Amino acid sequence: MAAALLANALYSTGFVLEKRALTAMPQVTVREPLKLLRQVVGSPLWIAGSLSLAAGFAAQLAVYRTLPIAAAQGIFVSGLVLLVLLSARLLGEETTGRERYALGAILAALLMVVLSLDERTDTVSQQAPYALVLTICLPALAAGVGLYRSAERRARHRHRLPTTGVEYGVAVGLLYGVSSLAIKGVSSHLTTSDLGDAVVGLLRSPYPYLLLFTGAFGLVMSQAALQRCRASLIVPVCTTVTCLFTAVLGTLSFGESLPDDPLRLTLRLSGTVLAVAVLLSMPKHDTQAPSAHRPPSPAKESTPP
Repeated sequence: MAAALLANALYSTGFVLEKRALTAMPQVTVREPLKLLRQVVGSPLWIAGSLSLAAGFAAQLAVYRTLPIAAAQGIFVSGLVLLVLLSARLLGEETTGRERYALGAILAALLMVVLSLDERTDTVSQQAPYALVLTICLPALAAGVGLYRSAERRARHRHRLPTTGVEYGVAVGLLYGVSSLAIKGVSSHLTTSDLGDAVVGLLRSPYPYLLLFTGAFGLVMSQAALQRCRASLIVPVCTTVTCLFTAVLGTLSFGESLPDDPLRLTLRLSGTVLAVAVLLSMPKHDTQAPSAHRPPSPAKESTPP
């Protein structure tokens, strides 16, 4: 629990620091990844944010060794409250009433998932069939990259309403969901009894390669999305998708059973359905574009008398 709460604080702080650094940079794009990387690594504030995220990753490894996947994800999502507070305080972002209700509903849905847990019966599995992991992860990676490219194409049309970032959040959330499963897999290979065999076993598994892919693509995609959209919306959407993906498919792939008690089972399923419903109902567009990237309005032509 302590490691999960620490991971929450580190992730929220990291995202907010990166967002603040990105607002001072020229507009970045996934079509120029090397230029994007040169820009971000030259910012001390962005480096501080990325180090905070890396520390959160280390804490997440410890969490997956001691908590079931669904329990861990339920606790991770509680960090959304801290994220919204930091975004309002440090970034000056304001959420609409509809979005605040949506965020509250997401927290309520994931609270149901937490309440469905029972430490006496919930087991922590360490193994999953590699073929099943790849069957789950590869289509999710393709869907995430495809959805992001589709959102990018629509965003380039000048006359479209500015996006709130829901599509970006879903796309990045799918990649981070795969990353979470890979982190769970890596944690199962961590051992101090025989380090050599542990390293060989890890390299023979798909987990480090999934982490490399999601790390590279997730870095580029998330930075471009964070610059264009409000962190207080895109990160909660991303976190929700990651949580649902990891809790549902991770539980199945690692063989961590659902509750036997009818009440706990109802809470877990109802929380999942509510979170998905809220995600689908979130607004897809802002009423106004951010001033930093709003295209200049054309000058009015004078009409002859």
